[in-house]
Amino acid sequence: MSFLNRATRPKVSSAKQLAMGLVFGVVFGFLLQKGGVAKFHVLIGQLMLVDYTVVKVMLSAVIVGALGIHFMHRAGLVELHIKPTRYASNIIGGLMFGIGFALSAYCPGTGAAALGQGNFDAIAMMLGMVVGSYGFAEMSGWISRRVDPIGYRGNLTLHDVLPMNRTVVTLGSVAVLVIVLVVIESLAVR
Repeated sequence: MSFLNRATRPKVSSAKQLAMGLVFGVVFGFLLQKGGVAKFHVLIGQLMLVDYTVVKVMLSAVIVGALGIHFMHRAGLVELHIKPTRYASNIIGGLMFGIGFALSAYCPGTGAAALGQGNFDAIAMMLGMVVGSYGFAEMSGWISRRVDPIGYRGNLTLHDVLPMNRTVVTLGSVAVLVIVLVVIESLAVR
């Protein structure tokens, strides 16, 4: 495999990165809105386990993203930036995200898409997200010293747990996700 190293990789200007981020953000928001996952009743339906639109859209995105990133990485077009596994931080962050989602029925992406389509009830969640982000930024030093070391496992990936060829792990994971998607779809039809 030939990977681009830092010396041969083309430099991307920060203005170009910002423009690409804006374009991809608009496309992502558009797709969330068209997928129906920016609608309050769809999100509440997911939380009450009666509408699986959100899970189906997200599983589809994970499948496409996993395949795209894997093959772009193999072609040397992208670098992987693996976040470290930190059990305490991951559990606390997941609980906080879940509580915020349960209380507002929006996550950051769906909240922004909902606000963009005129659902002004998303403003409260967006303000809460900004306040929470500020609080996290202020506490980040304390968190990195006190919470992050608890359950630190390094840059752990499924490939590390299942020591097989990375392509086999990726395609196997995608196959499992496709099966889950098919099962959810068959259950939702009934």
